[in-house]
Amino acid sequence: MEQVESIAIRYKVLREPLGLQFDENDLAKEYQDFHIAAYSNSEIVGILLLKPTKNPDIIKMRQVAVANDWQRKGVGRDLVLFSEKFAIKKSFKKIELNARETAIPFYLSLDYTIIGDLFYEVDIPHKKMVKIL
Repeated sequence: MEQVESIAIRYKVLREPLGLQFDENDLAKEYQDFHIAAYSNSEIVGILLLKPTKNPDIIKMRQVAVANDWQRKGVGRDLVLFSEKFAIKKSFKKIELNARETAIPFYLSLDYTIIGDLFYEVDIPHKKMVKIL
């Protein structure tokens, strides 16, 4: 049930506006990721994934999504801060992410740093961002 809710939120917030669907192969790869969810009662209202990289010190944050009715209420901030503590407990030293251009101010407010130039992913502008834990 929780996996279905997670996919539904990520689809509604991240994929549907771009006319994208989830690919079965991509979803299958997520079983190795850490899934961190925010709940209201028993309903998932936010989700993010942490994907270990080949570098044992770095974890990648991806697929950060908060249900539309819960946006701008601190859910995303709480998810990111919790994920940082989680990553530290798992001995990671740095989080990296590819932020959509519209999300860059959010991550800057949480002390993430922009690395490199603007690039396009899923046909929208992004910047790579990192935070030393």
